[in-house]
Amino acid sequence: MTVSNEKIEALLEQVQKAPRYTGGEMNTVVKPWDEVALHYGFCFPDTYEVGMSHLGMKILYGLVNREPDSVCERFFMPWTDMMELMRQEDVPLFSMESRRALCDFDMIGFTLQYEMSYSNILAMMELGRVTLLSRDRRREEPIVVAGGPCAFNPEPLADFIDAFMIGDGEEVTLEVTATIRDWKKSGAPRMDCLKTLAKIKGVYVPALYDVTYNPDGTLAAMTPNCPEAPAKVEKCIVTDLDSAYYPEEIPVPYTEIVHDRIMLEIMRGCTRGCRFCQAGMLYRPVRERSLKRLVQLALALEKSTGYEEMSLSSLSSGDYTCLADLIRQLMKDLQQERVSISLPSLRLDSVLKESLEETQKVRKTSLTFAPEAGTQRLRDVINKGVTEEDLMEKVSDAFQGGWSSVKLYFMIGLPTETYEDLDGMVELARKVVACYFAVPKGVRAKGLRVTVSASSFVPKPVTPFQWEPQDTRETLQQKQAYLREKFKGVKGVTFNYHESGLSFLEACFARGDRRLGGVLLRAHELGCMLDGWTELFKLDAWLQAFADCGLDPAFYANRRREKDELLPWDFIDSGIVKPFLWREWEKALAAETTRDCRQGCNGCGIQRYKGVCSYADAGRVSQG
Repeated sequence: MTVSNEKIEALLEQVQKAPRYTGGEMNTVVKPWDEVALHYGFCFPDTYEVGMSHLGMKILYGLVNREPDSVCERFFMPWTDMMELMRQEDVPLFSMESRRALCDFDMIGFTLQYEMSYSNILAMMELGRVTLLSRDRRREEPIVVAGGPCAFNPEPLADFIDAFMIGDGEEVTLEVTATIRDWKKSGAPRMDCLKTLAKIKGVYVPALYDVTYNPDGTLAAMTPNCPEAPAKVEKCIVTDLDSAYYPEEIPVPYTEIVHDRIMLEIMRGCTRGCRFCQAGMLYRPVRERSLKRLVQLALALEKSTGYEEMSLSSLSSGDYTCLADLIRQLMKDLQQERVSISLPSLRLDSVLKESLEETQKVRKTSLTFAPEAGTQRLRDVINKGVTEEDLMEKVSDAFQGGWSSVKLYFMIGLPTETYEDLDGMVELARKVVACYFAVPKGVRAKGLRVTVSASSFVPKPVTPFQWEPQDTRETLQQKQAYLREKFKGVKGVTFNYHESGLSFLEACFARGDRRLGGVLLRAHELGCMLDGWTELFKLDAWLQAFADCGLDPAFYANRRREKDELLPWDFIDSGIVKPFLWREWEKALAAETTRDCRQGCNGCGIQRYKGVCSYADAGRVSQG
């Protein structure tokens, strides 16, 4: 079903930010519908400006469209004004490229970046005329898949997603598309396709597993119900980033997006071992792209897009082995085009001074540092591995180099946190301001801006804190009010914090089980959507959904898990073994740090995958 251009144009005249829906951007791919065998609808469950900033979407979009017999088209969550008009005029959710309805595609894939986008998944499927519950879909309907970091606990979405892809998506995506393409031609029942998908490494099919619970509500067992379903689903790992697909052309939007720049992924994974950081565990081991390959990609992307800013993207860009050499080469090659180089959130103990001096030659961007906690004791608890001296040294270098805008990221509600740790956040901000005024007037730039952002700690699967309770909403609100009052007395500092109710629900779905599918469906019926946008978040409706389903959200967010409790994601082999995570939890309570993997193997489990962890032979310890 192709939606008529006339109908769409009539809607666009009545909505804000019409470019969200127009399509036709430079470097997009349009293929004749009837000339390809597999139609893949890539769905980003948030608005266009958020989704178009996502690097994974650009990689998979280019990867699938490179296949001659496949096409990938994009879908985004409409804003409320557009959604209302689409329902009034009976217009289904349509793709950016061909304006085909979502239900017309052979497969649709959602990227799971954030738990509070789950309600958008249901809204998009309903608007796209796709049956919500997987068990009720007819053979002719799309196979619905999902991947991304949140797929490492897929259970809250198990009722709605046919198959999850666990881990790196570059290789498994093509296996999945080939399987669905062949099944489509075969005429076989839908379940045959799901059973074939389950045989692919890294693919989890919820329908092929039975779940039981204990009388106290904890998980009792999760058992495969057919021979095709493995007892453990092993994540996919791309071992060589240089040979992995990376787009040299990306769609360039007509309107401003969140990250409106080239994103150059320089490495994947992190060796630091921060105990709160799910990405740092999930994306192990560290793999780097070569300097030669990165320069080649950077020049190609600048030529194909015309962007004047490039971000060197990774979990810890300051740890890239050849960072200074890379920046120096990029500045040399791109100087004539006046492309600025920006770095994401920086490790305070990385060797950055030379790199910062290189990046400032074109244009100064705001620098972001993440101390995470206000005292050294709490930084040791979370294994942050940086000191106050690191921060002062780096911000002083930045102010000396002409920067005047600094962002500091902290978390509140971390395990063992006290009000002394909160006071430490305020004191660190004061010292950053003092560093600025310590630079002579003739040297420092004008207009000091220090922004302190404090998010609420959310315990995540596959981290040492996966057993920890989250602070109650009341406790988080008290801490936020305390900090808000304290920061009023710090000149030059802006203090921001996140809605505690949103973090509360994020914790529920981060560690939730399959029963939360009923809560999600009920919340959808109550009008919950676009929850990540504060003005649209309906906490009362979510609490009603839990009550209607007979579930207590505190059971999921505020309850400590026991060591021997079966966790909903234990059937997924993330590469990280539970004994390692438990040892790290015990060390956290004792405020003991763990060395960087680059200094020696700590026995996390990823070393089992031969040839993928370059640090596995250095000082190996038992997995215990």
